[in-house]
Amino acid sequence: MIPRTAPACQSEKDAIKTDSLPLHWQTTLAAAFREPAKLLRFLELPESLLENTIVADPSFTLRAPLGYCQRIEKGNPDDPLLRQVLPLSEEMQTADDFLLDPVSDLASLQVPGLLHKYQGRVLLITTQACAVHCRYCFRRHFPYQQNRSEQEWQEAINYIHTNPDIHEVILSGGDPLSLTESRLKRLTDKLQMIPHIKTLRFHTRQPVVLPERITDDFLGWLDSLPWKIIMVIHCNHANEIDTSVSSALNKLHQHQVMLLNQSVLLAGVNDDAQRLIELSHKLFTHHVLPYYLHMLDKVQGATHFYVNTEKALKLMDEVRQQLPGYLVPKLVQEQAGEKSKITII
Repeated sequence: MIPRTAPACQSEKDAIKTDSLPLHWQTTLAAAFREPAKLLRFLELPESLLENTIVADPSFTLRAPLGYCQRIEKGNPDDPLLRQVLPLSEEMQTADDFLLDPVSDLASLQVPGLLHKYQGRVLLITTQACAVHCRYCFRRHFPYQQNRSEQEWQEAINYIHTNPDIHEVILSGGDPLSLTESRLKRLTDKLQMIPHIKTLRFHTRQPVVLPERITDDFLGWLDSLPWKIIMVIHCNHANEIDTSVSSALNKLHQHQVMLLNQSVLLAGVNDDAQRLIELSHKLFTHHVLPYYLHMLDKVQGATHFYVNTEKALKLMDEVRQQLPGYLVPKLVQEQAGEKSKITII
């Protein structure tokens, strides 16, 4: 069991700390919705719904940028985007197989902030900050205070340097794009001293929930890097992609970033074949290949999002019948201790 500590994304410090004045995307992020009552009023939803949010987990609060919330249908309490961000009392439900560390991240830590689960690649937890608090987040209970200081990056760098079989570094968190370019550059300057690194991968939700983050400065920094750049975005529903997200994705594509998407199969959000099909089409229109459809990581607080394997397989059968193979994401599950993700077929 992991001790209850500050959850993913709870602190703003990583997200808004800068070397000078706040940037536009940081100002936008600082104005995100944090109080359920204000979000419900904005969405023209009845105040009676507030009773169902007050008893939700107080250690993992609401955070949702305005731009994302503008894509939510007003007056619809069942909107699939709203369901992803609004804290509900169902989060207090428990089940024996829903854990604080469902994928055994802590067992894979080699040094603070560095996970080495799979051959040839490591995952660096760069920050605890995110632009949005996804209610199904599998790291919502992760002890970030012990694994996120910039000083500890050096321990991770040393580990990578002494393991020449590592050729890919994955920047994760939290969300690595919560860091400013100056902090990201300090990290990649250290990584450039390691000759066996060939690929840099980002796992990020920010192009979807905070597309303002894809600035000219950020793109210029990406252009300066010597590696192949892969960005795995996280989009669960086609309605998450509006014109601002489209613009951000197109810019990344124009700068030679390989774009992949991973979704989580979520009850009430995308557990419908037509929704999954629409998402794949819309992603491809914006230069993003569907990559993974994850079974829910069974994290404590997310029981109400669970879709069982039988239903998941039926959905994928429908999806395969209507999409070309390159638009069909792999249905996968992460199991603690395994050397790779498990493909469910």
